[in-house]
Amino acid sequence: MRILVPVKRVVDANVRVRVSASGVIDTGGLKMSLNPFDECAVEKALQLREAGVATRVTVLTCGHATSQDVLRTALAMGADDAVLIDTGAASATLDSLAVARLLRAYMAAGDFGLVLCGKQAIDSDIGGVAAMLAALLDWPQALNASALSARSGHWQVTCGDDGGTSTWELDGPGVISADLRLAEPRRVTLPSIVKAKQKPLVMIDGASLGVDLTPRTTIVELRDPPVREAGIKVANTAALLDALAAHHPFDNLGANA
Repeated sequence: MRILVPVKRVVDANVRVRVSASGVIDTGGLKMSLNPFDECAVEKALQLREAGVATRVTVLTCGHATSQDVLRTALAMGADDAVLIDTGAASATLDSLAVARLLRAYMAAGDFGLVLCGKQAIDSDIGGVAAMLAALLDWPQALNASALSARSGHWQVTCGDDGGTSTWELDGPGVISADLRLAEPRRVTLPSIVKAKQKPLVMIDGASLGVDLTPRTTIVELRDPPVREAGIKVANTAALLDALAAHHPFDNLGANA
């Protein structure tokens, strides 16, 4: 069984970005890295292969040729092969639906038993690709997975959100999106980086897949978050309770302050 792991190249999680005067984030000169959620997905896919559940792990990204660096990182982690779908000028406006359509078009020529991806990219935080791809493939899905195991032809997935935790069983091929708790990514060593250069990395012209990449979503406005206001000091617990009550924190919860 083959596992497909879609990944994305994003500004490194440790880099602080700013919105320019023109209303865009200039990534020039900034360190770019493999999206952290996708990194966890790659690690889990490798663990499944090492456990004998899967035979091959393929990583894929959509964008410019510069995205090869994150594919090489995934290859250095242990992925077997990589695919770059070059979308050329359309890369700047790729949205979740366009990426999902590209993935489905690519998967038509392969035999994959699982798509395992990060639950969201840290640059846009939309998290729509997994659900959209599952709908296009008509496969079952499990989002925000914190645990995953294979059981007699089924995928047992533990998913969590603000409302609690649930465990699902997916029958047959499925699409699963990874939370950061799913796996701890392994450290990439220098020898593995050297070996990764010998692994296959295929480049595909996005136009050859015949997918409409017209964006269905647009960014209306992009701005820095408001500056945080200075806090206040209180003398005792009673003053703290009075200060909290003044903001009426429980008004929308059906309780009295």
